[in-house]
Amino acid sequence: MTYQNFSLKQMQEMDAAHHLHPFTDHKDLRAAGARIIARAEGAYVYDTEGEAILDAMAGLWCVNVGYGRRELAEVAYQQMLELPYYNSFFRCTTPSPVLLARKIAEIAPPGMRQVFYGSSGSEANDTALRLVRHYWALEGRPEKNRVISRQHAYHGSTIAAASLGGMAAMHGQLHGAVPNIAHVMPPYAFELKRADESEHDFGLRAARAVEDAILEAGPDTVAAFIGEPVMGAGGVKIPPDSYWPEVQRICRKHDVLLMLDEVITGYGRTGAWFAAERLGIEPDTMTTAKALTSGYQPLSALLVGERIAATLVDKGGEFFHGYTYSGHPVACAVALRNIEIIEREGLVERVAADTGPYLADALAERIAGHPIVGEVRAFGLMAAIEIVADKATRRRFAGEGAAGVAVRDAAIEAGLMLRAVGDTMILSPPLIWTHQEIDIACERIRAALDAAHGRLGGAAAAAAS
Repeated sequence: MTYQNFSLKQMQEMDAAHHLHPFTDHKDLRAAGARIIARAEGAYVYDTEGEAILDAMAGLWCVNVGYGRRELAEVAYQQMLELPYYNSFFRCTTPSPVLLARKIAEIAPPGMRQVFYGSSGSEANDTALRLVRHYWALEGRPEKNRVISRQHAYHGSTIAAASLGGMAAMHGQLHGAVPNIAHVMPPYAFELKRADESEHDFGLRAARAVEDAILEAGPDTVAAFIGEPVMGAGGVKIPPDSYWPEVQRICRKHDVLLMLDEVITGYGRTGAWFAAERLGIEPDTMTTAKALTSGYQPLSALLVGERIAATLVDKGGEFFHGYTYSGHPVACAVALRNIEIIEREGLVERVAADTGPYLADALAERIAGHPIVGEVRAFGLMAAIEIVADKATRRRFAGEGAAGVAVRDAAIEAGLMLRAVGDTMILSPPLIWTHQEIDIACERIRAALDAAHGRLGGAAAAAAS
């Protein structure tokens, strides 16, 4: 039996009766009914009613090679027939995770040559936190267990990963976060840069907030700093060029490890295999997931630097950590072929030299001047559009996030899947986008902004009367 045996209303009723969605107001969803995405091809997804929607989010930042890749399905099928599952416990392994680990080490930044597998970015960041604290204990410094993170950071949804992240709403529902994690200001110039401050100086100030937190806690107690090269789910916050060199200098000065979260930015999205290459970051751990398989299978890979790996191997004994599906053979086989596709089609190079610059220029030329747009920014194939009520003062519309939702809903009506983070619209399209898809996206964004402007203007006038 398939979904074609049921009407949309029946599917929505079953969804409401049995399915708890992630990051969802379930009362609101059940009143409206879920949109059910039934199939996808290339850069488009299609709902059960046959409506085509250009996907500007690559699913959730992950479908880098686009939808409908038959060879990925065939690789998964062949691996399932040969060996659908075996674990990596008990001194065992299977071929595909071994081959994938070698491949990841080949494309990773220098020194990142060890891989620990999980099934999600959340698991990878949990593992990174545990490994970093374990490293310092093995080195005879168990008191060095504090981690500095940033406000608005997103590192996952498990208790540890949500604690590492800086999302206040998520912290409010933890009812007891993992201790010894502090959060400092993000490098978010649009809202935090002073009027008399240059981008360069703001980047240094944001970086020095990390040092202030280290000094406040005491360097002998701080294990690591964790950050996304470009903050993704927090609103595509792109740091000034001065930020990461200063953060790295501070970490080295105080012997604080650098944990890099490339769950969103990894595997080509920024015009390099990893954003660390573009930004000159030399991490001690690096978490990856999402585009590792282009979303065709759940898989994460924590890359571990030589300093930590050497201590773990030489001094660690048994590392009491792992998952049933660590190094799942089917997921790893799909990841290997996915990386091969990205290489074969030159997608990383295309983003760097062609579509990344074209997207940035198109947004600047066609979207930035809109009356309710305060700023556009892009880094590779990830971008943000700030929605404001007043361009000169950057004043937001009343009702935090309401304007973003209005633009998002209008975009979907226009046939474009955008995401709203508060009143920031974000794009993270498949790497297969061409100039044509970017042009279509800009047309639909403009239409969505026009429609939302009318609705928001009417709401503002009604509120004032």
